[in-house]
Amino acid sequence: MIMVRAIVRPEKSAEVMKSLLDAGYPAVTKIEVAGRGKQRGLKVGQVVYDELPKDMLMVVVPDADEEFVLRAILDSARTGESGAFGDGKIFVSPVQEVYTVSTGIKEA
Repeated sequence: MIMVRAIVRPEKSAEVMKSLLDAGYPAVTKIEVAGRGKQRGLKVGQVVYDELPKDMLMVVVPDADEEFVLRAILDSARTGESGAFGDGKIFVSPVQEVYTVSTGIKEA
């Protein structure tokens, strides 16, 4: 299994979550985060916004579904046809073990 962490624009998170649901992945964790990427924040007039609001969406899927899930996120999180700075990042990590808290059972 893998964990996909997608950091996306807040205005795109509902669209990404719907895309994942429609693709058959209803279990998503959403966390409001703030940070900056290569653009180093945003300057509007004399004001510099050093940390920009983003949403982090986390989903755990079978290894075989990685490309399908990544495509669903990329297609729904991108702004416009070619995307824009600040659209976000996706991180993929292996998941070694998963346990259900209510039962304590280790999932396969």
